[in-house]
Amino acid sequence: MKKFIVAIDSFKGCLTSAEANQAASEGILARMPDAEVVQVPVSDGGEGFLAAFQAAMGAPSPLALGRLSSGRGEIIEVNVKDPLMRTIVAQYLLKDDTAVIEIAKASGLTLLLPEERNPMVATSYGTGQLVVDAVRKGCKHIIVGLGGSATSDCGIGMLRAIIDGFAKDGSWDDVTALRDVRFTIATDVTNPLCGENGAAYVYGPQKGASHDDVLALDARAKRFAGASAKHLGRDCQNIPGAGAAGGLGYAFLQYMNAECRSGIDLLLETIHFDELLENADFVITGEGSADRQTLMGKLPFGILQRAQRQNVPVMLIAGRIADEHLLLDAGFSRVACINPPDLPLEIAMQPETAKENIHFVYKHFIPEKSILNIP
Repeated sequence: MKKFIVAIDSFKGCLTSAEANQAASEGILARMPDAEVVQVPVSDGGEGFLAAFQAAMGAPSPLALGRLSSGRGEIIEVNVKDPLMRTIVAQYLLKDDTAVIEIAKASGLTLLLPEERNPMVATSYGTGQLVVDAVRKGCKHIIVGLGGSATSDCGIGMLRAIIDGFAKDGSWDDVTALRDVRFTIATDVTNPLCGENGAAYVYGPQKGASHDDVLALDARAKRFAGASAKHLGRDCQNIPGAGAAGGLGYAFLQYMNAECRSGIDLLLETIHFDELLENADFVITGEGSADRQTLMGKLPFGILQRAQRQNVPVMLIAGRIADEHLLLDAGFSRVACINPPDLPLEIAMQPETAKENIHFVYKHFIPEKSILNIP
């Protein structure tokens, strides 16, 4: 009996990690009914981060309502402000004295219509409200997935929410509730806060920023970082990850002394992925679009590195493939695009189409011997 580990990242705007895993698993079992298939929902800190940790910690489904207990974790729902300060319900995961927050749940780009995107006004206030709630419930370690934000406010909105929640005099200096709380931020972004490689220049346009907006946002970030450094006596604006989530990474580093970790490494450690690899014959991973950037710390590459240590071959699938030779040279045993070359994008992005195409790849196009590298 062959053992497969299936750990595919979400296809953004199309499939969740769990949905992609399920489609691949069904294809494998259609080809090899006696195979053992282990599905691992994954995320590198962005979309699906909360769901991945829920699966790792054994918490209930995020689709369920209210405060739910599984004995191993609770889903906490909180009324917070979205990026435009409208009241919504956001969730985080609570287990013992640890909370897991996916900032996109409160401050995400997917919460806005395309015409509403405006990083000049979008705020991270809601993320701060999640932090406040977690601390009030006694959390001593808060893990934060940074990705998918609609904001470029350097975390100022989040800091304001924390001040509003804990400071009697309206000053950060009066916030004492966080002194015994340890923060870990998870991201695959290594950008600094400011400059041409910073949050505004690199990520502002996809959040709706014009050229003039980018200049204004970057100038605002420089002013805030300068004032913060003067006030606190340290400067974290150039630490890799400071530019993550519109500068939320900077706020956690500068004001909360957060530890910055690779999101995929953090998750794989939590689920004991190295142990799952024992006696595995093959790993299936993937993402919506794979190219040379995949090799710059993205989720499939993190999985590849772990598998290579145990000599387990890894196949990479994606909805779009570029730089295939680089991906193969890096060590992926096979790289496959799930979509036929003539399939229109709007059809390929339909969830049912993507599921069928993933299923089809494993059921029909991959002979048993070649997928397992058996001579």
